[in-house]
Amino acid sequence: MNFSTRTTYGLRAMIRLAGHKSSESLSLPNIAKAENISLGYLERLFSDLKKSGLVKAGKGAKGGYKLSKPASKIMAYEIVKSLEGKMSPFHCLDESGKIYCKASCRCGATKVLIKVQEAVIKTLKGIKLSDLVA
Repeated sequence: MNFSTRTTYGLRAMIRLAGHKSSESLSLPNIAKAENISLGYLERLFSDLKKSGLVKAGKGAKGGYKLSKPASKIMAYEIVKSLEGKMSPFHCLDESGKIYCKASCRCGATKVLIKVQEAVIKTLKGIKLSDLVA
């Protein structure tokens, strides 16, 4: 199972924000340079993170981004869901475990897929952004 680079880069950028000790915002060009991520790509990620209420943008000369709440209150699940959309890594399941299968649920694999999906979601919900800051 793979999450896209949206998740990897988004998590890296959020960890960078969480580790930023200054009270000032952190600019996207600074994050992009520090994390070696394309600025354009990072702008698209932060648009989604802002829509989800995980970050807030500042304007002006000291503009940039800050976390919208303490890193200890942001779960990895929220970040991944914001960036990936649905949290179902399998095409035949929705996030709640409802099965949408052409084999009419007779394939036998759904029991395994549901357990894997539940474990992934539970794991992400158990990781605070503050836990990821070195």
